[in-house]
Amino acid sequence: MLIGVPKEIKNHEYRVGLTPTSVREFIAHGHDVLVETNAGGGIGSSDEIYQFAGAQIVGDPAEIFAKAELIVKVKEPQAAERQMLRPDQVLFTYLHLAPDPDQTRDLVNSGAVCIAYETVTDGHGGLPLLAPMSQVAGRLSIQAGASALERAKGGRGILLGGVPGVAPAKVVVIGGGVVGENAIYMALGMAADVTVLDRRVDVLARLAQRFGAALKTVYSTRASLEDYVL
Repeated sequence: MLIGVPKEIKNHEYRVGLTPTSVREFIAHGHDVLVETNAGGGIGSSDEIYQFAGAQIVGDPAEIFAKAELIVKVKEPQAAERQMLRPDQVLFTYLHLAPDPDQTRDLVNSGAVCIAYETVTDGHGGLPLLAPMSQVAGRLSIQAGASALERAKGGRGILLGGVPGVAPAKVVVIGGGVVGENAIYMALGMAADVTVLDRRVDVLARLAQRFGAALKTVYSTRASLEDYVL
């Protein structure tokens, strides 16, 4: 199969559909890979690194869309990219179609087979391609929140973990799913005073077992949300 990896063109998107390591795996299994020049620049992987892995570097994304049987991206195809899709092609990327009727219509009209990462399930009904993004989001939420608390950034001048003689900040995590669990992990790691609210007792029990007495678990109701958040 001929696989194409165009450079992401969505604003502030620095990732790439395939890393050089992934390219090497495809090549080892007998596939050919086209990579747009500087597609890996955002992750620090030069064209030379991709070539060493076995990829062919292409200067024009239109050539990739015209030749490749499988297009591998990160974010949903932008309008210009959607116009280059064709009926005998497979697109594999995050799509998030629900709030984007224009994209949905263009993909249907293209005739391409479009597979969204976020809909791929494993044998247990999990979402293995969505879970890593949720892990990142959960951990970044605490990092961003700690930064926002700084006085210079308009915050209240509170250090998340406190210092001897000064109490740590109180962090409330609503929901103990993948995002919430990773937020808890980061907040506790920064020595914050952390409480999680969830309506699933089994989830609260699992989190209590993982994090121990450092984490407060509370069943989520309107009253508890008001008590801990407002």
